[in-house]
This record gives sequence, structure tokens and C-alpha cells, in this order.
Amino acid sequence: MENILVIGVNTRPMVRSLKNMGYNVYSVDYFGCQDINQCVVDKKSFLSQKPFNSCGFFSKQFDSQKLVNIAAEYMELADFIICCSGISPLKFPKHKLIGNRDVENIENKYKLYKYLSKNFDDIFKLPETYLVTDFHDAWEIAKSTNKNFLLKPLKGSGGLGIKNFDPTDRDVEIHEVLLQEIVEGVDISASVLSSGDETSTILTSKQLIGKSWLGQNEIYGYCGNIAPYIEKSKEIITLQKDFKEVSEDVIKKLKLIGSNGVDMIINNGNIYVIEVNARPQGTFEVAEQVLGINMAEAHINACKGVINNIPLPKNFAVKMIVHSKHRSLVPNFHMKNLNDIPSSNVIIEKGEPVVTVLTSGKLLENTIFSAKKIVSDVYQNLIPIS
Repeated sequence: MENILVIGVNTRPMVRSLKNMGYNVYSVDYFGCQDINQCVVDKKSFLSQKPFNSCGFFSKQFDSQKLVNIAAEYMELADFIICCSGISPLKFPKHKLIGNRDVENIENKYKLYKYLSKNFDDIFKLPETYLVTDFHDAWEIAKSTNKNFLLKPLKGSGGLGIKNFDPTDRDVEIHEVLLQEIVEGVDISASVLSSGDETSTILTSKQLIGKSWLGQNEIYGYCGNIAPYIEKSKEIITLQKDFKEVSEDVIKKLKLIGSNGVDMIINNGNIYVIEVNARPQGTFEVAEQVLGINMAEAHINACKGVINNIPLPKNFAVKMIVHSKHRSLVPNFHMKNLNDIPSSNVIIEKGEPVVTVLTSGKLLENTIFSAKKIVSDVYQNLIPIS
């Protein structure tokens, strides 16, 4: 059986699905969660997760190049490589990659904005976006309009590092970032399979962004999904084009293959495309629960030019990433529906992810309730420390 190396901030969803397909799986990730141990031949992680030691802060410690360096040990062994969130495929041999290869103009969010604005005029909207190098540039743009703006890193994922721009705060550090119009509305994610010639939106979900009740300190930080997205008439009544079609058009125009994601905001009947993820996205495991498919298989087949027949949604699924509300000691978790489980007795800093809750069911309200109940139980079991 072939060897596949999976590398990313969190590899667990992809690793588990590849294992179910019968591959020999090797993993390089950041967190080093315990629940993928039975799914891999071998794994290496940035964090060592030692009892009574802090796992630190992701924003201060993460360096994608460090994961690339760690992965070098598996390079000759691996027949294929799959890159997940946080890792660029540009770092690896093209002939081994399963997925998109030339993504420089997509990973660079300003280049992506310029491309989309040039090629999709009047098809959908884009938030006003500028490349700024210092406070004065940002201030000049902001003062010329009554719109509110945010500052976004040129590259990155998960909403990390994005903050609202305050024109009165002259102490803010700005070094080549995006100044982007703030668009209010419903945060939607579309999961799109593409063979290159054919594209298909297999699932849409509502994104959970910056939820303080999940301990997320980043105001635009990703916290999970609720799928499938149930359209409300007041949100779509004036849509000129279905956002599923918009997602397919974007992925096809960018010539992407495999499983990709398009993040959008629906505002007063308008579709705003916010970002494109040229890789398997955070909805990966939610799609598996809703559709009853193996997303790794769907991704691999699409990269080979074949889009699987995807069934209609059979369930609702909810994903919630629980972040620590206090500096906390992790217990020995024995609850169902927990994923990305850290080692017992490690210390999780305030605002850092603890576990991922994943529930599914026939009724949306019950599925959300079940997820929130587990989230509550997680918080009750964490041990706050000074």
C-alpha cells in the first residue's frame, strides 16, 4: 500500500480518512493531538505536550518552515504528499503532491483580490481592499470614506491576526498588510470539488467566527461550522446568482483541483467573496458527517480528474472548536464526540484551542444543542490555574 504524508497545522481529519482508505499514513502537524496515533504509521509534531508544561501560544510559536523541516525526514519514504491548512505546497516536489501546486497568487490575498476583481466584475462583490505599508496609508484611505476597515495579513488562514482598524490608534504597527472593508452579514463557506474541467459545490455551511462563548480571543478567528447551511429567505431574496454557482465559477477560473473552499459573506442579497482556500478546508469532517462520504477519497479522485457522485445531505453536523477561557490544566477526557484531544495534564493558555466537538443528527436544533452541551462539559472539566 502506498505511503502518504499529510502536513499541516491540524492533520487529524485527513489522516483519519486516509487510514480508512487503507493508506500507510505519516503525519507532521503543529499540535500533536493524541487521537490520531492509531491512524498513522508514524507522526511528528512541533509541540511535545509534556505533563504540567505549557503548550504556549500558537500565534507566537507557529512557523510553517519548521513543519516543512520536520517533514524532510519522511520525504523519500512518501509516495504522495497532501498539504492541509497552514502549509504551502510550494515547499514540496510537485510530482508528489495530491492537490493544487501553483498557489502563490491565491495564498497572497492581495494578488487574489486583484485577480477576482479583474475577472468577475458584476458577477459578485468584493470588499474594498488596499495594500498598505504604514499607518499613514491606512489613515488616508479610511478618512476618505465612511466605511469601516480591518487589517489583514497578506498571507495566513483561520482568521488569525486580523483586527479592526482604528484610525485614532497611531501606535498600531503596520507592515505591508491589507486594509479591507468590513462587510457585515452571514459568514458562509462552500466546499467545492474540482477535476479542473468540472466543478461541483458539494456542501455549504455557516461559519462560526470569533465566538467568545467558545473562548476565541481573535475577533475573526475560525471556531467551526454548522452544516448544511439553511438559506433564509430574507438573506437570499435579491441574490442575482446562487452562491454555490459563484463558488464553482471562482474555483474553475482559478484552475484549482481537488477539494477547495470559498468563504463568502451574504449581505442584503449581495454575495461578497472573502477568501479562497486552495486545499481541503475546515469543513472536511463536517462534510463527511453530512454527506456520508470519505472526503479524502473525494479529494484524491477529483485530483485524478473524476468527481465522485455525491449524495444529498442526510444529516446536520456541527463543529465547534473549544478554546480555553483561562490558563488551564487538561484532564483525562473521556467524553464522546471529542476530537483533537491533547495529552492529559498539559497546560493550555487562555485563548488557545483545547478540543474540537463534532456532533451530527437529523434535527438541526438538537445537533446544535448536543454540541453546546459537550462544550459546556469540556469547560467544566478544565482546571483553571494561575
